[in-house]
Amino acid sequence: MSSSGAEPLIELLRHGDVEGGACFRGERDDPLSPLGWEQMRRATADRSDWTRIVSSPACRCAEFARELSETHDRPLDLVDAFRERGFGDWECLAVAEIPADELQRFWNDPVGYTPPGAEPFVDFRARVLAAWRDLLDTREPRTLLITHGGVIRVLVAEVLSMSDAGLLLLEVPHACLTRLRIYPPPGRPSLIAHGSIE
Repeated sequence: MSSSGAEPLIELLRHGDVEGGACFRGERDDPLSPLGWEQMRRATADRSDWTRIVSSPACRCAEFARELSETHDRPLDLVDAFRERGFGDWECLAVAEIPADELQRFWNDPVGYTPPGAEPFVDFRARVLAAWRDLLDTREPRTLLITHGGVIRVLVAEVLSMSDAGLLLLEVPHACLTRLRIYPPPGRPSLIAHGSIE
């Protein structure tokens, strides 16, 4: 699809490294580590062209979003639907702390297998995509969405028409920036870049 270059852009930024180390962290509200703050500041350095900032309400996203909003005098909206998937009994457990058979079922079928007490994937995806449609309707020139790895996987999969089975194969490291171009209907959003954007 040809572009005039004037179509709105939405950039997705995953939060940086978090206090407490690597684990299944969905609902637990741990803050960014000092490294995480450094990663986020580096990812957004020399940028002031966003016209709106949207964030998950989790402190690992929202605290940096508030700083960025105040620094650049940009409006900030905290949207609950962009929070991470809840992992139920697996919350804050490292991979080694989860029974091997349960973990294997999750890796084999991350969509169909729901960890004990966790938010079912279909419910997670439905709430994320409902908020995504609302975000698209705003037609803001350039939006930054600060959110989580699971949310970004769902959104990129939606844009690229990926199968659910491929979600875990999409790497979304800390402070990963993903850029999407938003074409007017009947056009569809397209992926410009994923990872480090210079």
